[in-house]
Amino acid sequence: MLVRRHFLSLGAVLLAATALCAPALASDRKPVSGGKLTWGVETEPATLNPQLNGQDKTKLLLRNAYESLLARTAEGGYVPWLATDYDISEDGRTYTFRLRDGVTFTDGQAFNAAAVATNFARLKDATYSGSVSAGPVARIIDIKTPDERTVSFTLDRVYAPFLDYAAGLELLSPGAFASGQLKSGGPEIAGTGPFILKRYAKGQEIRFARNPDYNWAPANAGHQGPAYLDEVTYRFLPESSVPTGALSSGQVDVIEGVSGNDAGLFKGHADFSYQTALNTGTPYSLFLNVTWGPTEDVRVRKALIAAIDVDGVLKSVYRGERTRAWGITSPVDTQFYDKTIEKSYGADPKRANQLLDEAGWTSRDPQGFRTKDGKRLTIEVVQAQATVRDQRDVLLQALQAQARQNAGIDLAIVFVDAGTYTERRKTGQFGSIANSNTPTDAIDIEYHYLPVDRGGSINYSRAAAPELSQWLKEAASTLDHKKRFELYARLQRFAILDQAYALPLYEPEDQVAAASYVKGIGFRPFKQMPESAYDLWRSE
Repeated sequence: MLVRRHFLSLGAVLLAATALCAPALASDRKPVSGGKLTWGVETEPATLNPQLNGQDKTKLLLRNAYESLLARTAEGGYVPWLATDYDISEDGRTYTFRLRDGVTFTDGQAFNAAAVATNFARLKDATYSGSVSAGPVARIIDIKTPDERTVSFTLDRVYAPFLDYAAGLELLSPGAFASGQLKSGGPEIAGTGPFILKRYAKGQEIRFARNPDYNWAPANAGHQGPAYLDEVTYRFLPESSVPTGALSSGQVDVIEGVSGNDAGLFKGHADFSYQTALNTGTPYSLFLNVTWGPTEDVRVRKALIAAIDVDGVLKSVYRGERTRAWGITSPVDTQFYDKTIEKSYGADPKRANQLLDEAGWTSRDPQGFRTKDGKRLTIEVVQAQATVRDQRDVLLQALQAQARQNAGIDLAIVFVDAGTYTERRKTGQFGSIANSNTPTDAIDIEYHYLPVDRGGSINYSRAAAPELSQWLKEAASTLDHKKRFELYARLQRFAILDQAYALPLYEPEDQVAAASYVKGIGFRPFKQMPESAYDLWRSE
């Protein structure tokens, strides 16, 4: 059997964790247990089931209660968590995980091979997981549990991103699958985490209490044993100015999602800490639908991209507090990000107008918008109201103004409820949807560029060019990182430069501001989203 373990030795991991924590411990004394903390968050979960959750911003809440087989290192490697070890077979198709002893779900059920197998088997059932069933789990053709502590997955073919997916899947108690709360999530859906979900008040807050039996933190966590805090409450504060006021006035102890205008209130202030980190995954991009409306014409798609001065818009909206995006994945994921895409295209209003003339949009209506055959050049941007965050509504309005001013394009922004959003996605009747996501190991690229019915669950450009599927298939079928990089780089240039499937706007990031007495705040290694409350403590 070929062993491809990327674990650091436990000693090296603990040494690294100690080094990371050293400044906080030296300046703020020894962490203390006890106390409560309130964290203001922008986004309320659409579901509390982490396996069905599609909102990356809500992962910081759910990670308190739900854990996975392996944790990541800052460099993208893996360290033990609920699994102590893993192997990949010589033919690259079978992944075997050996599980940790002494772990229990918070509903009392045992964490064992059968429990892990149940999670993966249920995800293959579309009646439970919907489009998730067509993702990486679709490659599993056999699950074996040779003993209580060993589980193996055999795939139909080599699929390189599987380790990333399997290692990071949040695991539920087997008892959860018989609960009426399964799809919505809730207190009946137990995990193994350091906190237990106790209360959810829709539109208000979600509360977690410490799991007193917790003793299985990942090897690179800041400490071992139960969490320091007795309780942590996440309060939903969706209006961008409200969290800032709540932290400044002491109503909450921590906030995330600090606007560009408000960052200066906390940077360098003695009473607060302020940290940011770029996320992994696909940048926040305006995906252009190639199957519906004016954006079916590649000349219109290229014209829209040439009409927008992304740098100018970001500077105006975020005051220099966001990073311009260029490609199909994040520069944080250095193993697959090809930076030669940077500055290879940009704003060119003259070219935008030339392209639209060539496409036949030569007339103007009284409002100055281009028309053809008496019809206005309108690209409808559909945005779910529930997922508006990080001033993205303001950003879209700025794009709208530039498209009109520079090229006579009517970028019509339509805010819709969740049901309408789902229906528009399903039918493909939209001009554009803006989106970002955080999966790593190129799963983010697959979600956006595989055909909709073959794993492209958020393929908002609805691109189905055969080259895309071929490159993605070849890249996923090899464990050769260099070859995978070359294939994704080729796809990137095709998608952005040749076909204009999307206009990358900015790299999503998290901003966390906290009162100075809150210690232990940090970001998850590699994925760089805010970490759970496990290592947090209060110094006052």
